[in-house]
Amino acid sequence: MRWLTLYARSRHAPASLAVVLISALAVWALARTGDGKPWSGWLPVLVLVAGAAAVSVGLGGQDPALERTAAIRWMPRRVAHVLLGGVLIGAVLLAVQTMDGQQTSPALVLRNSAGLMGLVAVGAACWGRQYAWTLPCVWLAFSMVVPPSTDVVTQVLTWMLLPSGTAVGTWTALVLAAAGTAAHAAVGVGGGGGGVRR
Repeated sequence: MRWLTLYARSRHAPASLAVVLISALAVWALARTGDGKPWSGWLPVLVLVAGAAAVSVGLGGQDPALERTAAIRWMPRRVAHVLLGGVLIGAVLLAVQTMDGQQTSPALVLRNSAGLMGLVAVGAACWGRQYAWTLPCVWLAFSMVVPPSTDVVTQVLTWMLLPSGTAVGTWTALVLAAAGTAAHAAVGVGGGGGGVRR
Protein backbone atom coordinates (compact mmCIF):
# COMPACT_ATOMS: atom_id res chain seq x y z
CA MET A 1 0.00 0.00 0.00
CA ARG A 2 2.95 2.29 0.58
CA TRP A 3 3.81 2.23 -3.13
CA LEU A 4 0.31 3.53 -3.94
CA THR A 5 0.73 6.45 -1.55
CA LEU A 6 4.13 7.25 -3.01
CA TYR A 7 2.79 6.95 -6.56
CA ALA A 8 -0.14 9.27 -5.78
CA ARG A 9 2.17 11.82 -4.20
CA SER A 10 4.65 11.70 -7.10
CA ARG A 11 1.76 12.24 -9.53
CA HIS A 12 0.37 15.22 -7.59
CA ALA A 13 -2.90 13.35 -6.97
CA PRO A 14 -3.97 15.38 -3.88
CA ALA A 15 -3.40 18.70 -5.67
CA SER A 16 -5.13 17.45 -8.82
CA LEU A 17 -8.13 16.28 -6.81
CA ALA A 18 -8.34 19.66 -5.07
CA VAL A 19 -8.28 21.49 -8.41
CA VAL A 20 -10.94 19.18 -9.87
CA LEU A 21 -13.22 19.87 -6.89
CA ILE A 22 -12.56 23.61 -6.80
CA SER A 23 -13.14 24.06 -10.54
CA ALA A 24 -16.41 22.10 -10.39
CA LEU A 25 -17.62 24.17 -7.43
CA ALA A 26 -16.55 27.41 -9.13
CA VAL A 27 -18.54 26.58 -12.27
CA TRP A 28 -21.49 25.57 -10.08
CA ALA A 29 -21.33 28.94 -8.28
CA LEU A 30 -21.07 30.86 -11.56
CA ALA A 31 -24.01 28.93 -12.98
CA ARG A 32 -26.12 29.90 -9.96
CA THR A 33 -25.61 33.61 -10.73
CA GLY A 34 -26.95 33.19 -14.27
CA ASP A 35 -30.51 32.74 -15.52
CA GLY A 36 -31.56 30.29 -12.84
CA LYS A 37 -30.91 27.28 -15.05
CA PRO A 38 -27.63 25.85 -13.79
CA TRP A 39 -25.70 23.38 -15.88
CA SER A 40 -27.37 24.32 -19.12
CA GLY A 41 -25.46 24.20 -22.39
CA TRP A 42 -21.73 23.76 -22.25
CA LEU A 43 -21.15 24.18 -18.49
CA PRO A 44 -20.89 20.44 -17.74
CA VAL A 45 -18.36 20.14 -20.55
CA LEU A 46 -16.37 23.02 -19.07
CA VAL A 47 -16.20 21.19 -15.72
CA LEU A 48 -14.97 18.02 -17.42
CA VAL A 49 -12.35 19.89 -19.47
CA ALA A 50 -11.07 21.66 -16.35
CA GLY A 51 -10.96 18.33 -14.52
CA ALA A 52 -9.08 16.60 -17.33
CA ALA A 53 -6.59 19.48 -17.42
CA ALA A 54 -6.02 19.13 -13.67
CA VAL A 55 -5.56 15.37 -13.85
CA SER A 56 -3.15 15.71 -16.79
CA VAL A 57 -0.47 17.12 -14.48
CA GLY A 58 -0.10 13.68 -12.92
CA LEU A 59 0.39 11.76 -16.16
CA GLY A 60 4.15 11.96 -15.71
CA GLY A 61 6.63 12.25 -12.89
CA GLN A 62 9.17 14.94 -12.13
CA ASP A 63 12.03 13.13 -13.83
CA PRO A 64 11.29 10.84 -16.81
CA ALA A 65 14.93 9.73 -16.93
CA LEU A 66 14.74 8.55 -13.34
CA GLU A 67 11.50 6.67 -14.01
CA ARG A 68 13.12 4.98 -16.98
CA THR A 69 15.54 3.28 -14.58
CA ALA A 70 12.80 2.01 -12.24
CA ALA A 71 12.38 -1.77 -12.16
CA ILE A 72 8.57 -1.68 -12.38
CA ARG A 73 6.08 -2.05 -15.21
CA TRP A 74 4.77 1.42 -16.07
CA MET A 75 2.26 0.44 -18.75
CA PRO A 76 -0.50 -0.89 -16.43
CA ARG A 77 -0.04 2.08 -14.10
CA ARG A 78 -0.41 4.55 -16.96
CA VAL A 79 -3.56 2.86 -18.23
CA ALA A 80 -5.05 2.80 -14.72
CA HIS A 81 -4.15 6.47 -14.21
CA VAL A 82 -5.96 7.54 -17.39
CA LEU A 83 -9.03 5.40 -16.63
CA LEU A 84 -9.27 6.47 -12.99
CA GLY A 85 -8.84 10.10 -14.03
CA GLY A 86 -11.88 9.79 -16.29
CA VAL A 87 -13.92 8.18 -13.52
CA LEU A 88 -12.88 10.92 -11.09
CA ILE A 89 -13.81 13.89 -13.24
CA GLY A 90 -17.15 12.35 -14.20
CA ALA A 91 -18.00 11.46 -10.60
CA VAL A 92 -17.16 14.96 -9.35
CA LEU A 93 -19.40 16.56 -11.99
CA LEU A 94 -22.34 14.30 -11.11
CA ALA A 95 -21.79 14.80 -7.37
CA VAL A 96 -21.69 18.60 -7.61
CA GLN A 97 -24.80 18.64 -9.77
CA THR A 98 -26.78 16.82 -7.10
CA MET A 99 -26.61 20.04 -5.05
CA ASP A 100 -29.09 21.49 -7.56
CA GLY A 101 -31.11 18.31 -7.89
CA GLN A 102 -30.03 18.12 -11.52
CA GLN A 103 -27.97 15.66 -13.44
CA THR A 104 -26.34 15.67 -16.83
CA SER A 105 -26.97 12.45 -18.72
CA PRO A 106 -24.57 9.81 -17.31
CA ALA A 107 -23.99 8.61 -20.89
CA LEU A 108 -22.83 12.11 -21.87
CA VAL A 109 -20.57 12.33 -18.82
CA LEU A 110 -19.06 8.90 -19.56
CA ARG A 111 -18.51 9.73 -23.23
CA ASN A 112 -16.92 13.12 -22.59
CA SER A 113 -14.81 11.96 -19.63
CA ALA A 114 -13.37 9.13 -21.72
CA GLY A 115 -12.70 11.31 -24.76
CA LEU A 116 -11.15 14.14 -22.75
CA MET A 117 -8.83 11.83 -20.84
CA GLY A 118 -7.80 10.36 -24.19
CA LEU A 119 -6.96 13.87 -25.39
CA VAL A 120 -4.81 14.69 -22.37
CA ALA A 121 -3.10 11.31 -22.69
CA VAL A 122 -2.24 12.11 -26.33
CA GLY A 123 -0.95 15.50 -25.19
CA ALA A 124 1.20 13.91 -22.50
CA ALA A 125 2.64 11.36 -24.93
CA CYS A 126 3.43 14.01 -27.55
CA TRP A 127 4.47 17.10 -25.57
CA GLY A 128 4.84 16.04 -21.94
CA ARG A 129 2.59 16.43 -18.94
CA GLN A 130 3.15 20.17 -18.69
CA TYR A 131 1.35 20.73 -22.03
CA ALA A 132 -1.13 17.84 -21.92
CA TRP A 133 -3.99 20.19 -20.97
CA THR A 134 -3.76 22.15 -24.23
CA LEU A 135 -5.58 19.68 -26.50
CA PRO A 136 -8.90 19.54 -24.60
CA CYS A 137 -8.88 23.28 -23.90
CA VAL A 138 -8.18 24.24 -27.52
CA TRP A 139 -10.68 21.66 -28.81
CA LEU A 140 -13.42 23.02 -26.51
CA ALA A 141 -12.69 26.62 -27.54
CA PHE A 142 -12.84 25.62 -31.20
CA SER A 143 -16.04 23.62 -30.69
CA MET A 144 -17.78 26.63 -29.20
CA VAL A 145 -17.27 28.79 -32.30
CA VAL A 146 -18.05 26.19 -34.96
CA PRO A 147 -21.63 26.65 -36.23
CA PRO A 148 -23.84 23.60 -35.55
CA SER A 149 -24.28 21.28 -38.50
CA THR A 150 -25.33 17.73 -39.24
CA ASP A 151 -22.35 16.93 -41.46
CA VAL A 152 -19.92 14.38 -40.08
CA VAL A 153 -16.82 16.60 -40.03
CA THR A 154 -18.56 19.28 -37.97
CA GLN A 155 -19.93 16.65 -35.59
CA VAL A 156 -16.45 15.22 -35.11
CA LEU A 157 -15.11 18.71 -34.37
CA THR A 158 -17.92 19.43 -31.87
CA TRP A 159 -18.21 15.93 -30.38
CA MET A 160 -18.10 17.05 -26.75
CA LEU A 161 -21.07 19.41 -27.22
CA LEU A 162 -23.28 16.88 -29.02
CA PRO A 163 -26.20 15.27 -27.16
CA SER A 164 -25.65 11.83 -25.69
CA GLY A 165 -26.55 9.05 -28.04
CA THR A 166 -25.15 10.84 -31.09
CA ALA A 167 -23.21 8.13 -32.92
CA VAL A 168 -20.49 10.41 -34.31
CA GLY A 169 -19.86 11.94 -30.87
CA THR A 170 -19.67 8.54 -29.22
CA TRP A 171 -17.30 7.08 -31.81
CA THR A 172 -15.07 10.16 -31.75
CA ALA A 173 -14.77 9.94 -27.96
CA LEU A 174 -14.06 6.20 -28.11
CA VAL A 175 -11.33 6.64 -30.72
CA LEU A 176 -9.73 9.47 -28.72
CA ALA A 177 -9.91 7.47 -25.49
CA ALA A 178 -8.43 4.34 -27.03
CA ALA A 179 -5.71 6.14 -29.01
CA GLY A 180 -4.74 8.38 -26.11
CA THR A 181 -4.61 5.59 -23.56
CA ALA A 182 -2.58 3.38 -25.90
CA ALA A 183 -0.16 6.19 -26.78
CA HIS A 184 0.39 7.16 -23.16
CA ALA A 185 0.75 3.54 -22.05
CA ALA A 186 3.35 2.85 -24.73
CA VAL A 187 5.31 6.12 -24.66
CA GLY A 188 4.73 7.67 -21.25
CA VAL A 189 5.46 11.36 -21.40
CA GLY A 190 7.00 12.97 -24.44
CA GLY A 191 8.27 16.47 -24.90
CA GLY A 192 11.67 17.73 -23.91
CA GLY A 193 12.12 15.13 -21.18
CA GLY A 194 11.69 12.17 -23.49
CA GLY A 195 9.39 9.24 -22.96
CA VAL A 196 9.50 6.59 -20.33
CA ARG A 197 9.46 3.40 -22.37
CA ARG A 198 8.94 0.51 -20.05
